[in-house]
Amino acid sequence: MGSLLCELKFLHPTQMTVGFKEVARKRKSWAKLAAKERRVAMSQQLFPAIEGPRKAFYILDHHHTAAALVQEKSECVLVGIVKDLSTLGMSNFWVFLDHYSWVHPYDETGTRREFADIPDTFEDLKDDPYRSLAGEVRDAGGFAKSDAPFLEFLWANHLRASVSLKQLRRDPGKALSKAMELARSSKSQFLPGWAGRD
Repeated sequence: MGSLLCELKFLHPTQMTVGFKEVARKRKSWAKLAAKERRVAMSQQLFPAIEGPRKAFYILDHHHTAAALVQEKSECVLVGIVKDLSTLGMSNFWVFLDHYSWVHPYDETGTRREFADIPDTFEDLKDDPYRSLAGEVRDAGGFAKSDAPFLEFLWANHLRASVSLKQLRRDPGKALSKAMELARSSKSQFLPGWAGRD
């Protein structure tokens, strides 16, 4: 439907959590860029979004990048409008997004919550350490990117059942090894992006 330059403060999330560790990695890479390099990178980063009630924009992807850019005090990003739902009321808006798997109303424990609990800003997103772990497993080749909505959250919830939070916090390296072993096993073959073999 077209794209436009939009201030980050006018964008809203469609999920409740991010992996803070992954946000920190993205922030670090953005911080290394000189002003000109950052402008080039920003012109190449498109945030898919829905135009919602009251002409607000809700992004469908790149929440970690958005959270990192907010922390880096960036002002504008390029937004690609996927659909205009500005005529809907908030209740029907969230139902529509839910129907198309364009919203992920699950908290940091993997529990589904009310749409009203979804934060209004990227600063208010909660940390799900298993989402960071899923990102690390993906980056290490444990599973492949796919078009499945909220793919990394599916993996995060799968890993949550097998890797304890205590282990994840005390020994991240061991937790990643255990997660990689699980990702490559047949126990994970039902998940999109599975690339392993027993």
